[in-house]
Amino acid sequence: MTTIPDRMTAIAISEPGGPMVLKPEKREVPKPGNGEILIRVRAAGVNRPDVLQRKGAYPPPPGASDLPGLEVSGEVAALGEGARRWNIGETVTALTPGGGYAEYCVVHESNALPIPHGFTFTEAAAIPETFFTVWHNVFQRGGLKAGEVFLVHGGSSGIGTTAIQLASAFGAKVLTTAGSEEKCEACRKLGADLAVNYRSQDFVQAVKKATDGHGADVILDMVGGDYVDRNYAAAAQDGRIVQIATLNDAKGMADFSRLMVKRLTHTGSTLRPRPIAFKGQIASELEAKVWPLLAARKIAPVMDMIFPLKDAWRAHERMEESNHIGKIVLDVA
Repeated sequence: MTTIPDRMTAIAISEPGGPMVLKPEKREVPKPGNGEILIRVRAAGVNRPDVLQRKGAYPPPPGASDLPGLEVSGEVAALGEGARRWNIGETVTALTPGGGYAEYCVVHESNALPIPHGFTFTEAAAIPETFFTVWHNVFQRGGLKAGEVFLVHGGSSGIGTTAIQLASAFGAKVLTTAGSEEKCEACRKLGADLAVNYRSQDFVQAVKKATDGHGADVILDMVGGDYVDRNYAAAAQDGRIVQIATLNDAKGMADFSRLMVKRLTHTGSTLRPRPIAFKGQIASELEAKVWPLLAARKIAPVMDMIFPLKDAWRAHERMEESNHIGKIVLDVA
């Protein structure tokens, strides 16, 4: 059995600001509490909420680590009292409320899942945040069903590439928007039936044309701002719009008569502050319904770039440039 050190290397936010405020420092290795496991982190995913936290705009929930990092993969190094699902040495990927940018991380055992067969640590670390988010918002909140039309904005992002694959795998017609022809082509290769370059095309008209005027039954939006009104225009009768971010603007004007006439539902959510048990329920559904698809390589996270842990600032630069396609991951090993 590998001895657990007293201290570890972690990437902390020295002060709110740009990527260079991400600094390596020594921290005490956290101890798992009741029902928790300690993971020897081998890789950690990088996500937009990490960038917001670094800027001081997305504080961790009460009781969570102040370190960034919402998803990790690695080996179970220690068990807290009452933790029975995992054995020491087993490999897992896990959703965490924070603390992923480090050599060790504590998570509740119910928020960890086995690494799908054949996946590397870096691939496995690219799964939890986007798959939990997409499953909850598209399938649970949005109620997407086979045969329906699904529109996801930002199709080349980590969320977008995951949403395209899952919606396609479960029988939906998938439409998406992206900011370049290269990104649109990447989306089509993942299973999108239509990819609209929002810089040169009006996605509302493109969606209407592609669906013979029907519109999108479910829309996953992380843009906000003027997209709210345009989503209402692009939505089908009884359509469901799910808001998971507002990268353009948290405020916008919308014609609410469309909401009434089309009987639309506009909902939204954030995942990080939700209770452990709620995330555990999502994990159970993913393991039953999505993990077999991952194990068979019918779907997989799209990997953009991998950076060493000490260069987390470079990973944040890459994300903020918005040229990435898929997931950015830190190699911690």
